[in-house]
Amino acid sequence: MLRPKQMTAGSMVLACKEDAENLGNVSPDAYSELTVITKELETTLTKAFNMEKINYLALMMVDKQVHFHVIPRYSSIRKLGDTIFEDKNWPKPPDLLQAHNMTENELNTLKIYLLKLWK
Repeated sequence: MLRPKQMTAGSMVLACKEDAENLGNVSPDAYSELTVITKELETTLTKAFNMEKINYLALMMVDKQVHFHVIPRYSSIRKLGDTIFEDKNWPKPPDLLQAHNMTENELNTLKIYLLKLWK
């Protein structure tokens, strides 16, 4: 799922389909699917924005379901149309409070762009 507030270009939330509230309760099948999905996700973000690093944050502070905040990392500005993305904390840990509030049009453009590249 794309984050409406983009920390960097292509920031997402990767959620477990199962009703698990901690990593220890995730089934082996779901972990197996995680391997496939993360490979596809990383390949897509590399094609889309030449991702240099990626951070997966399993915070689960508000939403209890197992999920990861996926933050692609970049050492320089990335653009999509008129939208400019800057990784202001590179190379330090991401700050989830510093994010670009996407308009509905910007978010839709990003979604269409990433879906075209996803395999």
